[in-house]
Amino acid sequence: MKICLISSAGGHLTQMLQLENLWKKYDSFYVTERKETSKNLTKKFNSYFIKDPGRNLFNLCLAFFQTFLIFLKENPDIIITTGGGIAVPMSYIGKLFGKKIIFIESLSRVKNLSITGKFLYPISDLFLVQWKFLLKKYGNKAKYGGRVF
Repeated sequence: MKICLISSAGGHLTQMLQLENLWKKYDSFYVTERKETSKNLTKKFNSYFIKDPGRNLFNLCLAFFQTFLIFLKENPDIIITTGGGIAVPMSYIGKLFGKKIIFIESLSRVKNLSITGKFLYPISDLFLVQWKFLLKKYGNKAKYGGRVF
């Protein structure tokens, strides 16, 4: 089983790295942005760096192209993300090819889903939240997974 771990750099990356014991025993690779918080990632993990699309249509198209090439090369079975806009293209590409999508909503999202969460909620096979309040708000698909930290 091959796992794609994808998140933006910063807090999303920190949360994903907190879960290392869960995914390190599998063949995995990381996709994130090249930032100060991610610069040492390649020393420990097979990593790819792409541009965060933000809310820019050109950058979103570029991210789809970049992640599609990574997807074809790596062919993951599961895509796990803790968020950031960077995860949206890979997740939709993966879903198009029948891959499993696991989304872990950010610890900072207490009352509402993030924009990424709203985009990935419909296609996620497992949608985890870190606050029980969100279960009441987002229905049967969301599951409480506890705190990452």
